[in-house]
Amino acid sequence: MQSAAHINYDSRVIAALLVTLILILPSAGVAHDIPADVTVQAFLKPEGQLLRLIVRVPLKAMLDIDFPKRGPGYLDLARVDASLRHAATLWVSDRMEVFEDEISLPAPKVVQARVSLQSDKSFGSYEEALGHVTGAPLPDQTELFWDQALLDVLFEYPIISDRSPLSIRSGLSRLGIRVVTVLRFVAPGGIVRAFEFVGDPGLIRLDPRWHQAALRFVELGFRHILEGTDHLLFLLCLVIPLRRFGSLIPVVTSFTVAHSITLIASAYNLGPDALWFPPLIETLIAISIVYMALENITGSNIRRRWMITFGFGLVHGFGFSFALQQTLQFAGSHLLTSLLSFNVGVELGQILVLVILIPALEILFRFAVAERMGTIILSAIVAHTGWHWMIERGERLGQFQFQWPTVNAALLATVMRWLMVIVVLVAVIWLVSTVLVQRVRTGKVSN
Repeated sequence: MQSAAHINYDSRVIAALLVTLILILPSAGVAHDIPADVTVQAFLKPEGQLLRLIVRVPLKAMLDIDFPKRGPGYLDLARVDASLRHAATLWVSDRMEVFEDEISLPAPKVVQARVSLQSDKSFGSYEEALGHVTGAPLPDQTELFWDQALLDVLFEYPIISDRSPLSIRSGLSRLGIRVVTVLRFVAPGGIVRAFEFVGDPGLIRLDPRWHQAALRFVELGFRHILEGTDHLLFLLCLVIPLRRFGSLIPVVTSFTVAHSITLIASAYNLGPDALWFPPLIETLIAISIVYMALENITGSNIRRRWMITFGFGLVHGFGFSFALQQTLQFAGSHLLTSLLSFNVGVELGQILVLVILIPALEILFRFAVAERMGTIILSAIVAHTGWHWMIERGERLGQFQFQWPTVNAALLATVMRWLMVIVVLVAVIWLVSTVLVQRVRTGKVSN
């Protein structure tokens, strides 16, 4: 049997170990906390048969890297080079893929790795960044805490030609909870194309061909209309009383043309850029849903619905433009092509919705509930939802202070141009819709 003294000794040892663990674990957890917000800056430039990538990352985002320190936590700059290169490879180059002509490039060479101060401004241009990374490092005596330092790295990839199409897939989202990457591609002609994205946006074509941009934006428009609950409810309100393609043609055409006008205008910076404008548009979209639902309930103005739809289509077009604000940067030099492709995607999504809604409503009104009662019930549900959106968005809009634009000759000229364009387009839509409706009716009569 063990003596009491031996047991007490073992108990004291165990207690000491537990206290040591309690003291150590919190400090280790703090040292390896994932940063909340991380900003990565990068330049990418092809030159001959060499592709240079310059990246700046906060050192605190490099988890599980044991950087040599001295004193109260200063970086030991005399012994840090190997750790910097290891961190650059593990957390940057290993998580990024660069492609030339759709072929993945081999792992890059770490040419240089430098520690920089947070106050350093050398990443204002590619030339400044390159000169800084390849220049003299900070003096070894610099007193810089490791979690306040920046890591600047120069990578080099072998490529066949600087004229080859390049693309990149960023996998840096694990550097923090929210990672913002600012990437600037310097084309051989000197044109700088800037990208800014959160997390991992997938494959980024740095200089896309027109068909590549078109396919990306067709998909984006298709997904946007299917994921936009407010747009789907607006379409439902259009379809409920008009469940014939012949009747829907002028309505859908007017909506399409209208939202195309404001979408393209916004992309070319012809729309307001005030802070109150997005919440105003969101509120107006909710109002459009409530109005169309109430119109279905009362049964008024159904034959002239295309006119109301045109006005609301202008509003929804601005709503579509907000979805494009962060993605137009991926259009390259094909802005108009991308906008038209986005519209094509939206129309394909609308057609899919109509193909599903029309038969579903026909079945509902034929076997489940009478048409008039079903119209009132569905429209009331939509109106209830839209009403709550309208109140919530209106409260958000009320937080902004509206300022009327200065009335001058330039403003009046702009308003007159917009009015002329709208009048002409309304006339064209009316003419086209009339012709289409007559053809549909003629076809029915002949049959």
